Parts: sequence; structure tokens; C-alpha cells
Amino acid sequence: MSENKIKLVVGLGNPGAEYEQTRHNVGFWLLDELAWQWKATFKEEKKFFGQVARVSHEGGDVWLLKPTTFMNRSGQAVAALAQFYKIKPEEILVVHDELDIPCGRIKFKLGGGNGGHNGLKDIQARIGTPNFYRLRLGIDHPGDKNLVIGYVLNKPGAADRQLIDDSVGKSLQGLPKLLAGEWEEAQRFLHSK
Repeated sequence: MSENKIKLVVGLGNPGAEYEQTRHNVGFWLLDELAWQWKATFKEEKKFFGQVARVSHEGGDVWLLKPTTFMNRSGQAVAALAQFYKIKPEEILVVHDELDIPCGRIKFKLGGGNGGHNGLKDIQARIGTPNFYRLRLGIDHPGDKNLVIGYVLNKPGAADRQLIDDSVGKSLQGLPKLLAGEWEEAQRFLHSK
């Protein structure tokens, strides 16, 4: 893996109270928890199309970003902030919901496809490369692709919500390793049951 450290952590979701507790917003859930742990406060930043917080972390500043565009325009926010602060794609970690992983499971990787995820698709298009890190939080699949939109835009049941919350907690435990560039150790920890 590379020497690059993560300088921008992006949580994907949709803005607005009606989406707050939906499966598609797990990226926001993780960033809200992280900001709370780091005692950081999000501020609405029009020029970055999102809510932004800056945290001084060992080795430099880390930016937290929750795009306030809708999911399919997430790349607008990511590209604006990354270009302004000269953050390279491989210094970006995007946290998002993942249909192809069971609830409660986590996968971490660099690059790859977008699996039909509109947020990832737009980020790839706007920054011109798929080579950014992804922290994929499993939300399970409804079993039929025609049910996906309704599924991701609805709240998970109590059991699934607990599993997702547990994966958010575990991700936060693994984050220091990610930020330190200890990719293999982070992966081992995050992928373990």
C-alpha cells in the first residue's frame, strides 16, 4: 500500500430529516459519531456543498465531510473540498452503505467499482479516478434489485439497526489504524467477525 495518509473522511447520505435514519445514511451516522468522539463541530460550507469539520490529528489536519447535495451528486462536494485543500484521491476515505455485505459486516478497500452506488459513481466521475479508499458498511440486500431503492431509503428494523450500529462502533475503533496508514492491520481488524 502507499505512504499516503487519510486527510479527508467523507460520509455518504442524503440531507434532510426524512432520510436521517435510513440505511442509505450510514455514512452520516459514522461521521456524526466520529465528530462527537473528536469533539468536532460540523459547519455548513456552501463552497464545499456540505457540512464540514476540521480536526487536528497526529500528523496533520483531517477533514470530515457530509455532502448536503443528494447522494447522486456527492462528488460535487468531495471534488470541491479535495481540490481546494489539494487532497489527493488516495488520501480520501469514503464511508458508505453496501448492499452486497450482510448487516454488521465491514469491508475496507482501495479503488474498485461502484457496485451501482450512485454516491460512489459521482465521486469517481468528479475526481476522475476510482482510487480512493472505501469503508463499506453492510446493510444487506432486499433480494430483488427492483426493491433496492425503497429498501435503502427506509429505516432498518431494530435487529438490523443494532448490527449496523455495532459495525459503526467497530469502524471507529479501527479508524486510528486507517488514519495512521496501517492498512493491513486495519483490514484484519475490520474484516474480522
